[in-house]
Amino acid sequence: MTPTEIWGPELYGDPCRQCGFDWSISTEDAIGIVAGFSHRFTELLGENAGSISHPELSWSAAAYVSHVADNLWIWAQRLSGARLSGVLEVPGYDQDLLAQARNYNENSTGAALWALSTASDLWQESVNAALAGHVVLNHATVGRMTTADVIRAASHDGNHHVWDVERIVAYSKA
Repeated sequence: MTPTEIWGPELYGDPCRQCGFDWSISTEDAIGIVAGFSHRFTELLGENAGSISHPELSWSAAAYVSHVADNLWIWAQRLSGARLSGVLEVPGYDQDLLAQARNYNENSTGAALWALSTASDLWQESVNAALAGHVVLNHATVGRMTTADVIRAASHDGNHHVWDVERIVAYSKA
C-alpha cells in the first residue's frame, strides 16, 4: 500500500507548530496523555460552555470534544478489528463529513464529555491489546501504521484539540 497522505510530524512539525506536541514521546506517555483528555476538557469547559466558538475555527468547543471521542472510538474499533479478525486494511475518513452527520456543533458539553470518557476507556483497552498482539495496520492513505503510530496520532489529535478549545475559551472570555 503506497502512502498518499502526509501525516504526523511531516505534516504538523516536530514538535507540532501549533500545539507543541512532541512526536518522539514514548508510547506509555502518549497513552497517559489520552487518558487525561476527559479531565483536561472537563476542566476547560465544565458542563455548560460547549456552544462557545472562535471565529477562526469551524467547530464549537463541544464539537471538538465530540471529534476527539469519535476519533478514539474509530481507532479502538480498527485496532480491535485487526487483532480479532486479522484484517489489517483500514480506510480513511473525512472528519468534517462525520461532524456534519453527527451534528457535532449541536452536541451538549455533557454528552460530548460522556462520549469522550467512554471512548477513552475503550481506546485504552484496545491499544493495550493491540500492543500485546503487535498489530500493524495498512491505512488506505497513510500506509503502514504500527500500534505505536496510532497511539501517537490519537494523542496528538486530542492534544491539538485541547489547544483549540483553550483558544475558544480564551476568546470567549476576552
